[in-house]
Amino acid sequence: MTVKGHCLCGAVAFELEGPHNWVGHCHCESCRRGTGAAMVTFVGHPDGRWRWTGQEPSVYESSPGNRRGFCAKCGASVFYASDRYPGETHFHAALLEDPGAVTPSEIYHGDERLAWMPEDYPGCGKA
Repeated sequence: MTVKGHCLCGAVAFELEGPHNWVGHCHCESCRRGTGAAMVTFVGHPDGRWRWTGQEPSVYESSPGNRRGFCAKCGASVFYASDRYPGETHFHAALLEDPGAVTPSEIYHGDERLAWMPEDYPGCGKA
């Protein structure tokens, strides 16, 4: 199975091959600030099982050992990678050509969710 995705302008494009490690929502402040979204849904995918099919993203080291990729043309956030999670890269699920093809089953940093997002809102439960 191959899943394709791309940024807003289409310059940065990627393919994910085979099964994902996980799909989940993240509520941490860093992810919110890096995307401008109240929560971010990621697809954790094993390194060596994905590739860039378009332009490679620019990379920003948001803190030591944490890298965030974004399109240099349109600014869209594309991925997150961390030394804390070796062997996998986290791609934004909303960038998939068919975001409905994945189902989030994990919640990360639920304790950092924004107060105006009720806990019973899908993806907001505490983890």
